[in-house]
Amino acid sequence: MNREPAFNIPFIVMLLLAVLAAIHGVRTVVLSEDQDIDILIVFAFIPARYESSAVLGGTLPGGLGADIWTFVTYSLLHADWTHLIVNSVWMLAFGSAVARRFGTARFVAFWAATAAAGAALHLATHAGGQVPMIGASASISGLMAAAMRFAFQHGGPLGSLGSTDERAYRVPALPLTGVLSDPRVLIFLAVWFGINLLFGLGSLPITGSDQSVAWQAHIGGFLAGLLLFSWFDPPQRPTQYEEFEPREV
Repeated sequence: MNREPAFNIPFIVMLLLAVLAAIHGVRTVVLSEDQDIDILIVFAFIPARYESSAVLGGTLPGGLGADIWTFVTYSLLHADWTHLIVNSVWMLAFGSAVARRFGTARFVAFWAATAAAGAALHLATHAGGQVPMIGASASISGLMAAAMRFAFQHGGPLGSLGSTDERAYRVPALPLTGVLSDPRVLIFLAVWFGINLLFGLGSLPITGSDQSVAWQAHIGGFLAGLLLFSWFDPPQRPTQYEEFEPREV
């Protein structure tokens, strides 16, 4: 008799969570405060890096490489354990569904693309800023948007929580033009953008940190996830049962 696992979590999601925890563990337990600052300077996203006149001495460490990789590496760093745990919970909820649909390679590429989009919008709204931006929220926002494209569909993951039936993750995706016509999706969008509006107008104490929230990066990641979904979504092949269903000609 086949038994379903107690937790339906794809390997890539578990691996990424382990990497995030290991990185933060090293930063908090192994590295000194000065060493951790060095890590932030080289791997966090700092808008001033792209405006040399705003940086003391003209440049930040890392050179051209850091100019490129920090668009993604900032998403692997977190302010504290609460920040990491909150992001991990959201990634488990939305990342698992997207990973099961995309597969490992597409999931990793999607994570990087939405992280970069979040950093790009943050850069556009904080030109010359010297405060480092860290956290996986932009990519997680992108995962939320991606999940929204198929989770609400008939037979999708929302109706199959805890199931390993791959058919739930292979339902036809909601077309982009249909996003604004599905009431459930509209409610999700209203709530999500409302929360981020509150981030912009004030401070929501849900991350465990009194630091400001880079909510523009959330929006950048979300919009990228919504608009780029079809670029990463693999062709959905029929199941073995559907393949043998009679078709009219």
